[in-house]
Amino acid sequence: MVGTGGGASPSVMPALPAQTSSPPVRPGCADLVHGRDWSATELGPRDHWDPAVAATVELVLSSPMPMAYSHGDGFLLLYNDAYADLIGALHPAALGQPAAEVLGELWRGFGGAVEDVYRNGRPKLEAETPLTVARGPHGRPEQAFFTRGHSVVRDLRGKVTGVLTVAAETTQVTRRLQNLGELTAKLAGALTIDDVARVVLGYAMTSFDLDHCTFAVDDGGAFRYVRRIRGEMLDEADERLPPVWKRLPNDPRAPIVAAAQSGQPTFVPDGEPLLAVASDRHERRIRALAALPLRTPLLSGALTIGYREAHNWLPAERALLNAAAQLVAQAAERARRFEAQHGTAQLLQRSMLPEHLPELETFRIAARYDVGVDGNAAGGDFYDAFRLLDGRLAMVLGDVAGHDVRAAAVMGQVRAALRAMALTDPAPPSVLAGLDRLVGSLGAESRNEEIFVTVVYGVLDPADGTITMSSAGHPPPVLRRAGQGGGRPTAELVKVPPGAPLGLGGRWQTGQVRLEPGDSILMFSDGVVERRGSPLNDGLDALVAATAGAASGDPRNLCSLATSAVAGSTDDDVAVLAVEHAVAMSRSATMLVPAEPTGPSRVRQWMTMRLREWSVPEPVVGAAILCTSELTTNALLHAGTPAQVHIDLNAERLLVSVADTGTRGSVIRAHADTMSSRGRGLGLIEELSDSWGTDPTVRGTTVWFEMLIPRALTD
Repeated sequence: MVGTGGGASPSVMPALPAQTSSPPVRPGCADLVHGRDWSATELGPRDHWDPAVAATVELVLSSPMPMAYSHGDGFLLLYNDAYADLIGALHPAALGQPAAEVLGELWRGFGGAVEDVYRNGRPKLEAETPLTVARGPHGRPEQAFFTRGHSVVRDLRGKVTGVLTVAAETTQVTRRLQNLGELTAKLAGALTIDDVARVVLGYAMTSFDLDHCTFAVDDGGAFRYVRRIRGEMLDEADERLPPVWKRLPNDPRAPIVAAAQSGQPTFVPDGEPLLAVASDRHERRIRALAALPLRTPLLSGALTIGYREAHNWLPAERALLNAAAQLVAQAAERARRFEAQHGTAQLLQRSMLPEHLPELETFRIAARYDVGVDGNAAGGDFYDAFRLLDGRLAMVLGDVAGHDVRAAAVMGQVRAALRAMALTDPAPPSVLAGLDRLVGSLGAESRNEEIFVTVVYGVLDPADGTITMSSAGHPPPVLRRAGQGGGRPTAELVKVPPGAPLGLGGRWQTGQVRLEPGDSILMFSDGVVERRGSPLNDGLDALVAATAGAASGDPRNLCSLATSAVAGSTDDDVAVLAVEHAVAMSRSATMLVPAEPTGPSRVRQWMTMRLREWSVPEPVVGAAILCTSELTTNALLHAGTPAQVHIDLNAERLLVSVADTGTRGSVIRAHADTMSSRGRGLGLIEELSDSWGTDPTVRGTTVWFEMLIPRALTD
């Protein structure tokens, strides 16, 4: 009688009250039934029970499965110990009592099925139903699943005397099937092999309560793998990191290698399946192991799961594991295809952008480009900054409509033509007029008049900080003014005369703005501020407010801030370019860190010496070295390539960046903006720095942080 008669809603059994000491040992149901006088009940004296009823009661009491017998019109309850465990605090008071009286509201939930069987005389099988049961010494409630069967009990004359209920618990099977459904949903959103690995390891450890799980895929003729073991301390930061992949020796004695190469699963119920290839004590302790191949036309690999105790791999469990392995293999192949397409698109996109920006004595420049949500196609956003022949700085940010190779090709042509024209005649109206003719020609040549290009282009004179700029249908830049005399910084949109987009035969005027020491200017593409269903002005206002509230006017900080200033996601690409007029010249140094275990310690020694030479306050030195060590460790561990550490110091702040040349580049901005070294890195960076971020580059990823230097420490 466990569960609901109609199966429409879960039943809830009361849990045992919290106990502060060990619960007393209660007598078994058999002792209670045999020792009770039943004369005053509907059953009558025990020695007068009908033989069929007596046999049913003995069957119930001796069964290890939850069983109950409901007798007569009042449905007196007799049940066994397994059933008593389910009803928790209702036992032993419910034993031998009318079900409706002792169960109350619960009887209205599941008593209908029992009553139907009793009245109609026909057995009934109830579908699986969730039930909250109280288990354990303290009666903690937990959700379980049961399938119940009800059948009539007749006496020797054929009269129906009651109903026998058998409750078969299907909790483990149900949860595993639910987990398989969740695995399918999560794998559908896994874009990279790293994503697949995280999903698979989490699913296997949770669904099967494992001691050991390994996921391996082929990699250039060999295999690489990532492992999870019971007891690992993983936090949110760890889950957002790229998994730690290791090379797998091509040893056929290894079950995971044998499964990957042969395509045949193996199941070891008891033994030492990893002893010959064990890499540590943990693997030597594994006794039961399942090795499942992952085979598709484009991928080979395997998944192993294991226990430290003997485990009998039942047919249903094997079938479930094989089904999960097929899902994982298909997801891994999709991820491999995506990574190949994404890598090609990213390489095309980034190869058209400048790899290095100019370095000026008192002007600092930074830029950032993030792909849209898709991440699988090249786009038309671009930025550029370069020195003119007379020493001035040309800077531009533009957008070619579209998200395909054609848009990227037009972008490349426009950027190259702009640089050539600017080196000949850098005046903004002249440059935009030349680009206008180019875009018109490209449209006519392709018989497509829908090429849509917007550009904001300016020329900075380092002598006085004056910027002369023009806009061809592009959003105006944001100007951040440093607070004068200790005042708060402000920000506003630059008043650039609006002009028509390129290719429409427009005429353009110029506007001027002057960067005073401490001021910054931020150019951006429309993907920064446009959101579906929101007015453009809302996005512009949010960007201006975020720029004014930035911890500093450092260009790298502003670029990172701009990509997340407006709430919500965008399908568009994002490009930003920022220039700051520094208050004073900065000092900088760079170190190339080899990909070896001593790398982080070398960085710590080098930074300590440099920062103390530059008289950086000791509190800043200690925090900077700790953060840099964490970032360096992360870069060496997860990218597997040498890292470049760059430090830049001025009177206001210390900027540190750690760049790798790995291929773990982000697929979507939401992933690009999350980074931490294993375990404590994210908390350290957020706690100790004033701002930080990640910048995907042409050849890898750059992670940086900024620490402001309090004036009180430098006085």
